[in-house]
Amino acid sequence: MARGVEFLVSDMKPWTWLIFVAAALLEVGGDALVRRGLRGGGWLLMVAGFAVLGSYGLVVNSVKWDFSKLLGVYVAFFALVSILCGRYFFRETIPVSTWIGLGLIIAGGLIIQFGRG
Repeated sequence: MARGVEFLVSDMKPWTWLIFVAAALLEVGGDALVRRGLRGGGWLLMVAGFAVLGSYGLVVNSVKWDFSKLLGVYVAFFALVSILCGRYFFRETIPVSTWIGLGLIIAGGLIIQFGRG
């Protein structure tokens, strides 16, 4: 196997990506609960949101990567999930500039993940 491909395969385990997706869903869900609680939904929603956000922290930190790489790559997942949730769950109109920004964030995550030295 070519050296570059071997590096990609050895560092990218499927469970890592599933953990990132789960963490992003927990973070977005927790933020949504807190937001709803602050906008008239009551303190129980805010408390639930805090619990869900705490769970996100436990899930994302279960990945055994260096902290800077872990959060650098995770931010790209979080940005993607948050924009998709805004679009499809909250029926928000996402401006082109936000989609472009998302592309830049994802590109940054890819550089962090696959960059060398």
